[in-house]
Amino acid sequence: MKTSSRRLPAFAVLLFVAACAAHQALPPLVQAPLAEADAAMQAMIDKEQMPGGQLWIEQAGHAPYQRAYGQRALEPQAEALDEATIFDAASLTKAVVTATLVQLLRERGRLDIEAPLQRYLPDCGGADKAGITIRHLLTHSSALPASLPGNGAGDWSGIAAAQRIGCALALDGSPGAQFRYSDLNYILLGIIVAKQAGMPLEQFAQTALFEPMGMSDSGYLPLRRFAVARIAPTQKLDEGRMLRGEVHDPTARKMGGVAGHAGLFTTSADLARFARMLLNGGVMDDGRHLLSSESVRLLTTPQSPAGLPVRSLGWDIDTAYSRPRGKLYPKGLSFGHTGFTGCAFWLDPGSRSFFVLLANRVHPGRPTNTLPLYEQLGTLSAQAAGLGSP
Repeated sequence: MKTSSRRLPAFAVLLFVAACAAHQALPPLVQAPLAEADAAMQAMIDKEQMPGGQLWIEQAGHAPYQRAYGQRALEPQAEALDEATIFDAASLTKAVVTATLVQLLRERGRLDIEAPLQRYLPDCGGADKAGITIRHLLTHSSALPASLPGNGAGDWSGIAAAQRIGCALALDGSPGAQFRYSDLNYILLGIIVAKQAGMPLEQFAQTALFEPMGMSDSGYLPLRRFAVARIAPTQKLDEGRMLRGEVHDPTARKMGGVAGHAGLFTTSADLARFARMLLNGGVMDDGRHLLSSESVRLLTTPQSPAGLPVRSLGWDIDTAYSRPRGKLYPKGLSFGHTGFTGCAFWLDPGSRSFFVLLANRVHPGRPTNTLPLYEQLGTLSAQAAGLGSP
């Protein structure tokens, strides 16, 4: 007698039914703000500020709210966006990947947050950069320029060239004396992480972060693992080529698609796993620790030099870039980050809630502005978690 290969074993069926029952038993979030979030997403699509996006709103103890809206692609033909779509997360790479890997290396005794940059990159500049520490890089207080000249343009390629050019740039002030959000800080951090891990950045991220976390749809260089049809395209280049599965950031692209400041491709479901880990004190969904309590503290509490806009060692807390906090999440206690392609991520340990927005606002290439949406979703996420009205 033949058995269908698609039939699940009895114990697997029972586990599936139990999991579904447990999920359904969770109380819902406050519903009215979720309906407003749907309307806000659709309004941005209707105004042609983004083709579509994924939204995830969650609070511990409540059923998560996950939705996909609009189109994955508009050109060369329209494609419906779904919850499995993979997005270029742009600068979320800094906080989710690089800052986390720095802490994993710190825990292993391979990286000292207070050590000078030149301990790990001895050839990085002369006496002018001797005062830069790893903490300065993580908090954007190094006085390094915001990016490489021309945002990656010019006749160069590769990680070594990015390091050489970046380390030769002059500082604009003294380390620790000013805040300047800088891709270059995290480009150098990514290079240091790879060096101290003894393997390429993409490999260390995969084995030390994505695989333990069960973030199976996340990583660098997605075309090596995923069908191009799953990936939301970003911008059409001047030569007419559409970027799809190839990183949008031009500097990261010249570095081979792998950098500390950009290059992560991911889904809202994977970022929700990551958010739960941080809000659970470093404990993953399966009960194992990814990070120590000290690492979580450094990643989620103010760590900037005194008097400067407030960052943790990787995340935004209270700066000019804090719009996803909205009007209700507490200043100084909640944290998050944004990404140029249309991404926003904000977490509040007090209410144990968060939201994730992934979008490809840069597709196919017209000017757009999703910043008002970030603030709106931050407020609505807080309201959905019961934090009141603005």
